[in-house]
Parts: sequence; C-alpha cells; structure tokens
Amino acid sequence: MNVQAYLAFTGNCQEALHFYSNIFNAEIKNKQTYKDAKIDIPSSYHQKIQHAELKGKGIHFMAYDAAPDTPINHGNQIHMSVDLPSVEEAENIFDQLSENGQVHHDFREREWGHFGRCTDEYGINWMVNCDK
Repeated sequence: MNVQAYLAFTGNCQEALHFYSNIFNAEIKNKQTYKDAKIDIPSSYHQKIQHAELKGKGIHFMAYDAAPDTPINHGNQIHMSVDLPSVEEAENIFDQLSENGQVHHDFREREWGHFGRCTDEYGINWMVNCDK
C-alpha cells in the first residue's frame, strides 16, 4: 500500500512544482495540461496542470490546478511532513519553504528533536522534522 498527498492549486501548480523540485531535488513527472482534456474548460486554463507528480529520493506526491468552477479553500486540513537526517539539511529545507510564506513554529530544538512548521507562499502547510 502507498498513500500519497494530492495537492490542489488555483492556477499556479506549475510554478509551485518547480519551487518544490528545486528544494527537494526532484523531478516533475507525468505532467498533463487541460489542453487535450475532454471537459468544458476556459481557454485561459488550457496550459494549466490537470495532473502532475513530483518524484525524487524520498518524495512523491501529486498535484493539479483545480478547474475554475472548483473552489479551493485554504485551510489546515493537511500538512506535508518532511523527516530529514541532519539538522542542517532540515533547517535549510525549512528556510526555503517558509521564505515568502508564514512561520507558525520556528525551526528549533524540541523534546524529540528539531521541528518547525510553516505555510509556504502557495498556501501549503509543512512540518519539517529531524529526530535527535
């Protein structure tokens, strides 16, 4: 069994996936746009992402741009959690994710290890961990 996150964006999925691919050294795979979709979609959305995956060592999630008639409500229903082997690497990832976003818990040492929580500039919630 494999359970994955599927992230929804409001038209900036391509930009967000490039952002994440640089941070996590991962590749955008299986990218499909709405151009050839057999659904009624405005022409302004033809180049938007209907489906894509981000794959790399230790990372794999899916993402898309929700159709204009599908409202996206930003909330705290889901967080992407990243576990890293070193404090330096974890802090670097946290700093990149939180840049231009919002820090909810500073990345610092806790009882169990190092931890930080943020929302990135695309509205995605992240928890970055490094065990002791």
